[in-house]
Formats: sequence, structure tokens, C-alpha cells
Amino acid sequence: MKMGEDDWLALRFEENRGHLRAVAYRMLGSLSEADDAVQESWLRLSRSDSERVEILRGWLTTVVARVCLDLLRSRKSRAEVSLSTQFPEPIVSREGDAPNPEHEALLADSVGLALLIVLEKLDPGERLAFVLHDMFAVSFDDIASILGRSTTAARQLASRARRRVRRASAVPERNLERQREVVNAFFAAVRGGSLEALVAVLDPDVVLHADRAAEGMPIEVHGARAVAQRAFAFSRLAPLVQPVIVNGAAGVIVAPGGRIFSLMGFTVMAGRIVEIDILTDPARLGRLDLPVLNGQEGVLGS
Repeated sequence: MKMGEDDWLALRFEENRGHLRAVAYRMLGSLSEADDAVQESWLRLSRSDSERVEILRGWLTTVVARVCLDLLRSRKSRAEVSLSTQFPEPIVSREGDAPNPEHEALLADSVGLALLIVLEKLDPGERLAFVLHDMFAVSFDDIASILGRSTTAARQLASRARRRVRRASAVPERNLERQREVVNAFFAAVRGGSLEALVAVLDPDVVLHADRAAEGMPIEVHGARAVAQRAFAFSRLAPLVQPVIVNGAAGVIVAPGGRIFSLMGFTVMAGRIVEIDILTDPARLGRLDLPVLNGQEGVLGS
């Protein structure tokens, strides 16, 4: 059977879907919005004169970037993003599960929560310039065209963004077992009530991010002792954690009575925790593709 033009175009689009989804996830920090942006790029392609598209992958990347930029600007104009950080949508899996090819593609460049949280703080133009150039090698000329700015201005936007993400872009510990050892030590110290043991596994400049304030505590906490004190405030939950993988790194689900209370992601470097990211909003937790709980509690090493 001869393949029609529409079938050929659909096949070519599917060949690029993973790439487009990765671009959109880095731009938006949301899997659902990323999928919407990718679908919109297909609709625009199907309505276009495809014969005039010389390099389909580049054309689609530009379209997805424009869609994402419009979404980011819309968020800002509607004041959806609070003065604190909008928490990105994590990618969660159970330890020991077979790798998910789609998730692996999305996380190919070690897109941890630490980096996504910094990206959420950037202006839309800065985020687009950094993501497209530094992560996907799109030229500044093409970025300038998307932004409606000069090439020099596009370079400056990427440079400003790069300075802000430098810490988050530092290479974390890759070995999941070593990450888990540090996270286990963190919870053992919390359960044992040892401030010194807890501070010992925290980087002196550790940062804790939460998606919302809890019990009058701030959304962002800096420094080992301040973070340790925040952790002790919720020590009653320490025995109720189950290990998961969050954006490719060690994390936990806190699930008293099997009901998910929060998700925690950890960034580990040189044997210490440099960042802790906590998601507690029930509505957002409910939208995540979280692994099925096994009913066990306190499964982390003590």
C-alpha cells in the first residue's frame, strides 16, 4: 500500500515527538502542558504547506517553542506564578522498575528538580533562550526570530539565565545507590533527633524548596542548620517514607496510612545533600503518575 502524504507527515511527526516533548517539558516544567504544546505543533503542521518546510525537526522545534513562550507569558500576565517558586511537575518512578523509555528521553540531560525550579524563576525570554541554546543547540539567530529580538539580545538573555542556573547545572552524584545512602542517613538522623548527624549530611549552603508554606514556615530555607530545624519540625513523618526516584534522583513519598502526604526530591553532591524539593499540594500530587504504594512504611535504612 502506497503511503499517502498525510500518513508520511504523521510518521515524520511521530519520529520527532520525543524531542518536542523534551523541549516543551524543559520550557514549561509540566508534562500535561508539554503534551498540549506538542499536540498544538501537530495541528499547526497539519494545517501548513508542509512541502515548504525544509528541515522538519527545526521547524517543529520553533513551533513548540513559540507555543511554550505564549503559555509562559500567559502565566505571568495572569499572575499564576506567586512571588515564591512555581513547583514543576516531577517525573516519579519506583526504584527497581524497568526504565520508562519516554521518561528516559525527557531526563536525558539530567533535568533534575533543582534545575527545573531555577528555570521556573526565569523570565519567559530568558528561559526560552537558555533551553533552546544551551540544551538543544538552537542558534541565536533562530532564537531571536522566535522572540522578535535581535541576535545580541537573545545572547544576553541566555547569558543572564546561564548565570542563574550555574549552581543547579553542577553535576550531581550520578550513582543512585550512593544517593540513597545519603538520603537514608538524612532520615536516620531525623528519626534519631540528632542535629549534628543531620547537619553532617547537609551541604552548608543547602537549599530547601517547598511548593507552599506549611504551618507558618517559609517556602524557601537556606543553610544546613535552618534546613535541619525545618526537618525536625516534621520528624513525626520520618518513619512513614517510601523510596522513589524523582527526575532520575533519590526521593521519597511520605504516605501516612497509605495516603500520599508529600513527595520529596533530593540532590546529592560529594556525599552531601545540596537541595531538597518538597511537593505537598494535594491537587498537584493527585495529578502525578505516582507509583502504587506497597503498604509498607519506614522502608528506608535507619
